[in-house]
Amino acid sequence: MEALTDFLRERVVGHAIARTDVLAISALKTYDPPVTALGGLTVTGAARHGKFLDLDVDGLHLVIHLARAGWLRWRDEIPSRPVRPGGKNPLALRVHLDDGSGFDLTEAGTKKGLAVYVVRDPAEVPGVASLGPDPLDGSFTTAVLAGIVGGKRAQIKGLLRDQKIIAGIGNAYSDEVLHVARMSPFKMASSLTEDDVATLHEAIVTTLRDAVERSRGLEAQDLKGEKKTGLRVHGRTGQKCPVCGDTIREVSFADSSLQYCPTCQTGGKPLADRRMSRLLK
Repeated sequence: MEALTDFLRERVVGHAIARTDVLAISALKTYDPPVTALGGLTVTGAARHGKFLDLDVDGLHLVIHLARAGWLRWRDEIPSRPVRPGGKNPLALRVHLDDGSGFDLTEAGTKKGLAVYVVRDPAEVPGVASLGPDPLDGSFTTAVLAGIVGGKRAQIKGLLRDQKIIAGIGNAYSDEVLHVARMSPFKMASSLTEDDVATLHEAIVTTLRDAVERSRGLEAQDLKGEKKTGLRVHGRTGQKCPVCGDTIREVSFADSSLQYCPTCQTGGKPLADRRMSRLLK
C-alpha cells in the first residue's frame, strides 16, 4: 500500500478529477459530500493511513480501502466505451482525470469488502480513526511495541493483524515478520521477554521497509506480483523454507490461513490445524 500510494502521488497529484463513475453502489460508504462533489477539483496530495489510501482533492478526501480482493488498475487512457457490468474482476469505481488518464477500482470474488469514502477529514472514516501506530513511522520504537504487547493475553499473530493495535501489517506480512523473528504465530504476547520485543520490533521494521524498497518505482499493475515473489513463507505451503529447507506448513481458519516454518519458528513441531491450536505433543 505504501508503494501504491507513492505511485498515485506521482500520477494524480496536480490533476483535476473530471468525473467519477460509481458502478458498485455498495462500495460507496458515504453520501455527504456526494462523490460527484469531486468533479472539477484538483488532487493536491496522496497519503496512506494503515491500509487506507487517501487522495486529498482540494480539501475533500477520497479514501479507499481495497480489502482482500480489491485492486486499483491505472489507465493511461480511460476507454471511451461504456463500462459493462460483471466479469472476472467487476469494476466498482472509475475515476477520470483531466488529461484522459485515470484509474479503476475492481474487486474479485463474491465476498465484497472494497470501500470508498468521500469525507472532509480522513478521521471521519471509522477504520482510520481507530488505527494503531504505523510501524513505518519513526515514532514506532521498541518501547512503543513493548507497551503494545505488555500484559496482553493474545496470540502474537492476531495482535500483529489487528489494525487497531498496529496499523498496516495484515495477514501476509505478519507471517513474514514472525518468520524473520523466528517466533511462533501462537506465542502469547504477554510472554514476550525484553529481548523478544526487540527482536520482533527489528523484524517488523526491516520486513516492511524491505518490501517498500522492492516495490518502489513499479507500476501499479506490477505491485501484487512483486509482493508475492518477495514473500518467504506466506502463501508458500508445501515449499521449502528459504532459510532452513524445512517444509512450510499452514494453519487454516474459517476465512484466512497462516503459513510458518516449524524449524525456524516452533522448535520443529507442527501446529495443529484448528483455530485455537497449540503445539502438537
